[in-house]
Amino acid sequence: MSQATEHDGAGGDIDPGRAWAHWIDGGTVVWDLDGDPAGFGHSLLLSGEGGIARTGGDLTGALGVIRLSPGSLTAAQLAVRPHLAGRTAFTVDPRDAGLVPSALRGQVVAVRRDPAGAPLAATGVQIAGVLDDLYRAAADAELGPVWEDGVPRVSVWAPTAGRVRLALYDTPSGAGRTVRPMRRDDGTGVWSVTGDPSWRGRYYTFLVTVYAPAAGKVVVNEVTDPYGLSLSAGSTRSQFADLADPALAPEGWAELRKPPVTRHRPVIHELHVRDFSAGDPSVPEEERGTYAAFARDSAGTAELRSLARDGLTHVHLLPVFDFATVPDRRSERTEPDGDLASMPPDSELQQEHVALTAARDSYNWGYDPLHHTVPEGSYASDPDGTARIVELRRMVAELNRMGLRVVMDVVYNHAYACGQHPSAVLDRLVPGYYHRLLDDGTVATSTCCANTAPEHLMMGRLVVDSVVTWAREYKVDGFRFDLMGHHPKANLLAVREALDRLTPGADGVDGTSVLLYGEGWDFGEVAGGARFEQATQTAMAGTGIATFSDRLRDAVRGGGPFDADPRVRGFGSGLAGPPDDSPVNGTPEQRRGRLLYYQDLIKAGLAGNLRDYAFTASDGRWTQASEIGYNGSPAGYTASPGEVVTYVDAHDNETLFDALAYKLPRSTTMADRVRMQTLSLATVLLGQGLAFVHAGSERLRSKSFDRNSYDSGDWFNRLLWDPALGNGFGAGLPPRAGNEARWEYARPLLADPALRPGRAAIRSARARYGELLRIRASSPAFALGSLDEVQARLSFPAAGPREIPGVVTMHLDSDGLDPHRTSLTVVFNATPGTVTQAVAALAGARVELHPVQAGGGDPVVRRSGFDPATGTLSVPARTVAVFVRPAP
Repeated sequence: MSQATEHDGAGGDIDPGRAWAHWIDGGTVVWDLDGDPAGFGHSLLLSGEGGIARTGGDLTGALGVIRLSPGSLTAAQLAVRPHLAGRTAFTVDPRDAGLVPSALRGQVVAVRRDPAGAPLAATGVQIAGVLDDLYRAAADAELGPVWEDGVPRVSVWAPTAGRVRLALYDTPSGAGRTVRPMRRDDGTGVWSVTGDPSWRGRYYTFLVTVYAPAAGKVVVNEVTDPYGLSLSAGSTRSQFADLADPALAPEGWAELRKPPVTRHRPVIHELHVRDFSAGDPSVPEEERGTYAAFARDSAGTAELRSLARDGLTHVHLLPVFDFATVPDRRSERTEPDGDLASMPPDSELQQEHVALTAARDSYNWGYDPLHHTVPEGSYASDPDGTARIVELRRMVAELNRMGLRVVMDVVYNHAYACGQHPSAVLDRLVPGYYHRLLDDGTVATSTCCANTAPEHLMMGRLVVDSVVTWAREYKVDGFRFDLMGHHPKANLLAVREALDRLTPGADGVDGTSVLLYGEGWDFGEVAGGARFEQATQTAMAGTGIATFSDRLRDAVRGGGPFDADPRVRGFGSGLAGPPDDSPVNGTPEQRRGRLLYYQDLIKAGLAGNLRDYAFTASDGRWTQASEIGYNGSPAGYTASPGEVVTYVDAHDNETLFDALAYKLPRSTTMADRVRMQTLSLATVLLGQGLAFVHAGSERLRSKSFDRNSYDSGDWFNRLLWDPALGNGFGAGLPPRAGNEARWEYARPLLADPALRPGRAAIRSARARYGELLRIRASSPAFALGSLDEVQARLSFPAAGPREIPGVVTMHLDSDGLDPHRTSLTVVFNATPGTVTQAVAALAGARVELHPVQAGGGDPVVRRSGFDPATGTLSVPARTVAVFVRPAP
């Protein structure tokens, strides 16, 4: 929703159901009213019962009044809330200041009256700002269940509640509860109660008596604990669990040793827990799609060990916190029926069957959080209680023992529901606080769900506390923030600072080694810093927190993820090859120009998207990466290489194989498709920064062109470890929702048997990927730590006016850094023919193909050559070749 739309109707309506007024601190209310406020009466009407309503020409039901007088916003207030600039401010009458705390525990309506006292405008009031002001001491208050000498104490922040009671249950479901009163601390708004040792393992909820704007009245909400650590199945009750209890630790947990922090930048494998084993026949059926599948010998764990030996360092798990859209109990799920494998490869039938059960099947990506700090129950052997805690910890431990660190995908930017929805955990506890509201009081949904507001004190604190719990209690090694640009930069810095305080001695964790990265996209109601300085790509420079870069991704794949025609080619998808019959790729001159521009984006990406890195652009200019444009933003935006996540595919959008299937000429052989897949992945693995690869891309993974498979079931999300089973291509037309517009392009390709890779192609792709991992791990030159190092050691010697479209040559000076070699030169040849590249620095030197490639299984790359007389490298078609100059 645009700002202009948000303002519409702010002035003259009498509508207590909306909330155009903003109570930003104890003494200030902002209301965007028309005209000079002088001559009118302004006040806040109060009702602890929630009965204020329009009756005839007046407002009735108010039990109290806070008088307002015209005021103004200070520079400090505007710095915190820039979106309120230019609006009318009112000051709370000092005589009524004592009413503020009690007013916030009921309905509040702002009203303007004419000189005769008749109401001219009335609206509800947004209260997050004044809650932060009055209860700032809550930032340091104890929250959630805390154990001392075996006795639990549970605390919850509910400052607007008139009463909070604890409902205690003996079982995860069913009737029969004991209700205990909770005591309020007026300084923090926190309610607490102390139990006894018998509470261990029992279930609980809070009974919160509170005014709910969504209901328009005072209600009693039964709510789970947002700081809870364990749950019943279905997430209906929290459970008293002590994470320090040895019974909740898998064998060897206390002595667990982490894989060493490699001096090389991480290589991250993005994996979904269910994808990993749902289709793996080597896993017992009852363990498929669960945490337990990582703790046994199987085809999948064998492959993870193999990848770790090659040089993979981290596994990034899609959400494993408690999410809303998969029933926890297997007995309550319904899977698609029919023999999907027997249906035609271009059929609409498979997606129809999947759609029928999508809402109740076992599959969802999980970007719909209910409880941010409890493991997801559908992945556990028993979703009632603490099994999920033990099994997630065991999964982390087993991955560590494989040599892999674990990154957790976290989603704090939105919640599954808001208002009085039964799953609105946060909003039913403190209505109107935890979610970001638009000007009229409706919840912003720019992230697809009910946006949260980490700019508010206690939502920001929840983010920090949750991350620290996962790092300390589950030994998670990194966090990927979904839609990080919807967080304040200050919130992410607070997370970083809190992690950095964790030490092995005090916490069992070296917090400084924990990775932080996320999606720094800039959009929605917060775009352009409208409400705060965001954690976006450009803003995070200098923080050490990384963001995904779409620059190299689009240059390699071609076009962008939202192209109406998916056939737009890029560096890795055939733009340097023969033209097709589609006008979407333009004339030969247009293709050449776009290809050279893409190569500049790739150079910037290979150099870590460093803002101040200078290099020769394709037109011969000596330029900084920040001076290369990308959709109105700079191509270079980081301050250090570790602040960028480089990738060419992820769970979002088509897999790399599917993108290449759309874009490469239909006649491209499977062998050449494997080569282009490898070439594309090489731009990620051989560049500076954090390398990120979607699980299965190393084996040509396909989702049958599904570009948003979040709810597409196991069928379209299959991760097949046995090459004999294929790669998933030809599983039918992808789900209608989100894909139908591209069916005309997908249908003939899915029907083409030549586009389905066989065992040899899949094994070749995996082998080439392993070689790239080993090459990256072979030299610290692929993991330079600063702008100065990159500027001094990384160059593009063949760039400039004579640059070959479709070829990027990168030279790394490793003298004094790498004990085995003084330089590495990488040639990315995306053209259909052999190319030569002269590198003056290599003239007269002894240069040879990297031993990994020289001894590898690709006979084509072994045809690469070097002429020492001229320093000229020769590289075959569709090949990435790495040349080394051995140390003397």
